[in-house]
Amino acid sequence: MANKRYGRGHAMLHQHNTSGEIVPVSSHPSVPVTQPPGEFRLDLLARQDQFFQSGRTREIAYRLEQLQRLKAAIKEREQEIMAALYDDLRKHPTEAYMTEIGIVYAEITEVLKNLKSWARPQKIASPLGFWPAKAEILREPYGRVLIISPWNYPLQLALAPLIGAIAAGNVVVVKPSELAPATARVLYRLIGETFPPELCSVVEGGAEVSQKLLDQRWDHIFFTGSTSIGKIVAQAAARHLTPCVLELGGKSPCIITAQANLDTAARRVVFGKFLNSGQTCVAPDYILVESSIREAFISRLKSEITTLFGSSLLDNEQLPRIISARHFQRLQGLIEPQRVIFGGQSDAGRLLIAPTLMDGVDANDPVMQEEIFGPILPILTIRNIEEAKNFIAQRDRPLALYLFSDDRREQKLILEGLSFGGGCINDTLLHVGIPDLPFGGVGASGLGNYHGRYSFECFTHQKSIVRNSSRIDFAFRYQPWTQFKDKLFRLFLR
Repeated sequence: MANKRYGRGHAMLHQHNTSGEIVPVSSHPSVPVTQPPGEFRLDLLARQDQFFQSGRTREIAYRLEQLQRLKAAIKEREQEIMAALYDDLRKHPTEAYMTEIGIVYAEITEVLKNLKSWARPQKIASPLGFWPAKAEILREPYGRVLIISPWNYPLQLALAPLIGAIAAGNVVVVKPSELAPATARVLYRLIGETFPPELCSVVEGGAEVSQKLLDQRWDHIFFTGSTSIGKIVAQAAARHLTPCVLELGGKSPCIITAQANLDTAARRVVFGKFLNSGQTCVAPDYILVESSIREAFISRLKSEITTLFGSSLLDNEQLPRIISARHFQRLQGLIEPQRVIFGGQSDAGRLLIAPTLMDGVDANDPVMQEEIFGPILPILTIRNIEEAKNFIAQRDRPLALYLFSDDRREQKLILEGLSFGGGCINDTLLHVGIPDLPFGGVGASGLGNYHGRYSFECFTHQKSIVRNSSRIDFAFRYQPWTQFKDKLFRLFLR
């Protein structure tokens, strides 16, 4: 889920008591907020190289042990994590568990259950002419991995790739976002107290630290963030021909046709768009709704927002905050009051923006020129699904696409006619939460994918091996070439 460049820090941590009430815990003994940040030192990389060369991380039992330790450590610190997520983004404990902690648990569980089978050598059938040679694929770790994670889901998007990197047998440096400082602190303590630094370390800091890290030589780089910063990461990786995965973002469309169940569509769009106050890279970025159902659908959107967030939107204690003053101001600049048909209220002091609907939007408006990454939902009107398809096809390939329609012809038209990272039919966001589905973008929305087995494969080099006998050697494979050998090659290779 994509990172953005806007942020601010908070000094006070909070936690939730048994009644769900939020209370400060800045003096809590397990939350040493004055602890100095993790610094980047070159000798750390030397230690990690040495540890990797020792071969310890190649042991499957060792990898499984480390992942079990990670899961246990997260369970011990659930309240501390939730307090940090509240401090950074005002996430409600349930939302924090559903979108951050629970997803990490599910990833670890999937790996613990399947790692042994994933890591086994894979036998490959070889052509008859290669007999008695046997072919196989060996899976080996890349080595030293750098993970740069974002602020919008600061726990999940740091730990989910880390799980894959450890499962594959790598050593890792994690650089969390400085724009979610409370969660970065928790990650620093969590990882520092769970793993030896030569296996995994957290390095904190801002853009200058990220640049120092990118100046080093890595065996693999995994970045989640904006497309503009992704290009910088790709350039840094190219200097050393380092493989990298870029999890970026973009403007993810949501199509509503006359063949949709409008009640269900409205509820699921509101959920997917305004979760985390829209600060989700796979959130519906804009709506394309057929003109014949436009008014009916907008009416249902308004009703669902009121149902989920109440009539006094800014007073809802479950509404997450915008990450920073700068991001807040950027979003405010995208709201055109004359186009607002619902919401639009804001509170700069608390960094809150109400779920907002904008109608009468066209492709040239400011809100359509960049990924919104906030609780603003522009609505564009289309005549039919073909017009929606053409509109999307003219733009960069999005990270996600959502279609609400019960018509199989319409579903086929969009699924086969457009390229995008992933998505849902008659729902939003769910494809991200299924570990067995690869998650990633295409083109401007990303490079590579992960989750579940795909996380293991992401951080694994597939080494092709042929084992042959030294006792049997057929002369036809060697020069000089003859007509007989030519016939043999044409027999076996066709």
